[in-house]
Amino acid sequence: MRYRALGRTGLTVSEIGFGCASWWGQKAFPEREAIALVEAAVEGGVTFFDTGAAYSGGNAEPRLGRALKGVDASRLVIATKAGTRFEAGRIRRDMRPAAIRASLSRSLERLDVSQVGLLQLHGPAAAELDAEMLDTLADLKAQGLARAVGVNSFDPAVIDHAIRLAEIDVVMVDYNVLRPERGPLIARAAAAGKGVLAGMPLAMGHTGGQVLKLRRPRDVWYALRALKNHRREVLDGARFGFLHGRTDISGAQAALAWVLSNPDVACAVTGTTRMGHLTQNLAASGRDLPGDLADAIARAQAANPN
Repeated sequence: MRYRALGRTGLTVSEIGFGCASWWGQKAFPEREAIALVEAAVEGGVTFFDTGAAYSGGNAEPRLGRALKGVDASRLVIATKAGTRFEAGRIRRDMRPAAIRASLSRSLERLDVSQVGLLQLHGPAAAELDAEMLDTLADLKAQGLARAVGVNSFDPAVIDHAIRLAEIDVVMVDYNVLRPERGPLIARAAAAGKGVLAGMPLAMGHTGGQVLKLRRPRDVWYALRALKNHRREVLDGARFGFLHGRTDISGAQAALAWVLSNPDVACAVTGTTRMGHLTQNLAASGRDLPGDLADAIARAQAANPN
């Protein structure tokens, strides 16, 4: 595993991060399997673990806390998100500064830690990044409750605003072979000294037609979510099916290698519920993207009308 600086935060993170959300955190996914994946990630050199208060029906944070119990966390960067929470069967949004403080307090308890490496606002509007919010984030850092603070948003306008704010240390954007247009935004963030995290680096498996591979209940769950929320990505992904037809590099490794070929990206954060997938993902660190494959990706991106 290779490691990169997370902007000017003073933190160093693994190139591949482990996302603790979605089916991984659901109670229907056996906890022993979820914990085994985290243990294997740690053994494989992963130091960045990303979760959120609202993830997996509120079950992801406490599960991650249990998975890391007894693990030497001195090298780990545990990241969580505030501004959304799971309550009464649905995700509720609350970006009031007081709610952010309360959310972090609950997250620390659920994760069983005294400090997180990174606290991110989960999908704020640009207007919500006002002076009161920025003072709140600065105070949480001053109290030692979070080493760094950031913004997780897939709205380029919000990220563009966030990178202009001195108080914001890190931004997380949706960056993958289907989203090359995020490149200039990432470059501006890095130039401003922000750490950049790539969310959805595997494009949710849509380049490999994962939505059609229904083997287990988890696959049905992911497919239904994709068809509800990510129909565009499902269609666009078909253009990149060639990523999965090689013997020298897997489709997932190629997708991750493409993301990590951007030196301004500190970490590609991806989740999985299969040990084989995790092993493949970790092996992508340090892999060079074959030149002919990079050219094929560029042609597919140029041909994409979206």
